[in-house]
Amino acid sequence: MKIKWIGHSCFLIEGDGVRIITDPYDERLPYRPPDFPADVVTVSHEHFDHNAVSRVKGNPEVVRGVGEHVARGINFVGIKSYHDEEGGAKRGENTIFKFALEGITLAHFGDFGQRLTDEQAAALADVEAVFIPVGGYFTIGPDEALEVIRRLPNLRVVFPMHYKTDILGDDFPIAPVENFSRRVQNVRRIGSSEVSLTKESLPATQEVWILDYA
Repeated sequence: MKIKWIGHSCFLIEGDGVRIITDPYDERLPYRPPDFPADVVTVSHEHFDHNAVSRVKGNPEVVRGVGEHVARGINFVGIKSYHDEEGGAKRGENTIFKFALEGITLAHFGDFGQRLTDEQAAALADVEAVFIPVGGYFTIGPDEALEVIRRLPNLRVVFPMHYKTDILGDDFPIAPVENFSRRVQNVRRIGSSEVSLTKESLPATQEVWILDYA
């Protein structure tokens, strides 16, 4: 499969003949528009920087909410979580989406803002690649993200997201990816916004892959 980081929490994931875009943002974020054609869009929660479905081209099916969904032949499992450590009282609920493409099980954490529960960890135990926020403030930060990835026994590739880049202004007071990457081993800077991933190319031990924004 091909994985492209468009920016923030938005990725274009292509595999099994399906194009999936996660958490598209609106024009208030300065990243390039997430206006790629897609078959499916996942929306983790209804905030402007994650739910701008209208910007995506191609009349995609939209997947929202907790439970099992099927879109364009792909099975998605929405796992309930919260945007904050107070059960959603500050920022609401959030959905983690788990799905499989080309034999690899992935999970997109959206704006995950709590400590991982035992129930969530069990539901994610088979995940091999994750897209996880690391910037803090609005979501979990570096330490909490590290705790999450240590609890997933089959995890091989970690894609950090939702962190400070040179393009974001002061209205996004989140930390840069280095605050996370210096806490972990086996960090790969891909040097591109796009990378290929196959079952055969999964690393033997857990690695962090840092993409450039598109």
